[in-house]
Amino acid sequence: MELKDTILQHYREQTSDVIADVRQDALNTFNQIGFPTIKHEEWKYTNLKQSLTKPYAIQPAATLSKAAIQEVLDTLPKGIFLVFVNGIFQPELSDKNLQGAEVNSFAEKVDVVQRYFGKNLPFTDSMQSLNIAFAQQGTFIRIPKNVSIEAPLFCVFLTDTQTENVFVQPSLFILLEDGAQATIAESYHTIGTNTSFTNLFSHILLQKDAYLDAYKIQNDVVSAVQINTTQLVHESKCTSHTTTITLGGGITRNNLSISLQSEHNEAYLNGLYVTQGTMHVDNHTLVDHAMPNCYSNELYKGILNDTSSGVFNGKIWVRKDAQKTNAFQSNKNVLMSKEASVNTKPQLEIFADDVKCSHGATTGQLDEQALYYLRARGIGEESAKKLLVHAFAFDVVDKIKNSVIKEYLIEALEAKL
Repeated sequence: MELKDTILQHYREQTSDVIADVRQDALNTFNQIGFPTIKHEEWKYTNLKQSLTKPYAIQPAATLSKAAIQEVLDTLPKGIFLVFVNGIFQPELSDKNLQGAEVNSFAEKVDVVQRYFGKNLPFTDSMQSLNIAFAQQGTFIRIPKNVSIEAPLFCVFLTDTQTENVFVQPSLFILLEDGAQATIAESYHTIGTNTSFTNLFSHILLQKDAYLDAYKIQNDVVSAVQINTTQLVHESKCTSHTTTITLGGGITRNNLSISLQSEHNEAYLNGLYVTQGTMHVDNHTLVDHAMPNCYSNELYKGILNDTSSGVFNGKIWVRKDAQKTNAFQSNKNVLMSKEASVNTKPQLEIFADDVKCSHGATTGQLDEQALYYLRARGIGEESAKKLLVHAFAFDVVDKIKNSVIKEYLIEALEAKL
């Protein structure tokens, strides 16, 4: 049985009626479009065909021991851990002291989930639709009004592939109410040697004066395939910092869409991908300036080695009413080998006339003059290259706000380099 048929059969076997109409609409969309192929313009450089021909267990029960789970948690920086196993939140494995945050299932908060989750999306995407169709076991994270959470809130996603290939679809709805502040991080871990296919969708809503510092830390095994989609909505005047760090995995596709729906919003998007072997990393971003007097600044950098490949597609939309917009975007890449490759496409679509916008992309090898300068001062070739790579990556690492996560990522980057 093909994967699509297996998924549809699994949907028919569901008994939950949580947000049933939303899920059915999403399933109809997926059924109409199907899995993305390289014939779709947005997927031109990311081919899922080989990954989709494998047999998968659809979100099965896990056999992970508590010791195995704790071993993963011990590698992460200190924070508040929310543990997900095969896509499903596990309260008994998670921290109980949430410092004011609230965590519930979609079934427990169906009214608010029904109102927001999967609504007003900027475009139609089949993988996003597929996730929404199976979101009856989704997780709702709420940071109440004026609550400030100091410790990072870690969503730790564990996938158990010890006995079979596994297809999982975690669904998150995150709400920061008026004046709320939080640091929320996601990390992903495959335990086992079979293939993990993760199709995650996060819908994040920021209300007035909310402040979000969000991280995706992707350092999984080479047998991991991940489609990671985030829809971040600035409902009122607020600020978001999003940082996506990809250091490991097999095929990784990140879709980040940010919608600025009122005046005086600020959005900062940063990303760093370090690839080796046959890794493939595809970052698609969209910043939708729908209202005037908003600011966005985006910096993504890539360091690619061996036969690995990367994609960056960044879009900025400035709508007709979005006067006084300031929007900046930059993508820079260093190829460490002749076989590494990257496709980059920064885009601006501007329909307002009183704006300041810029975008650009560069791809090349290490600066030969800088390398010669260091070698001439007695620094070995490998050490000189490492210094230049560190300097290249520093622009992104230096923008990390949380000191605990910053230290952790510096160590992870050191190990990778």
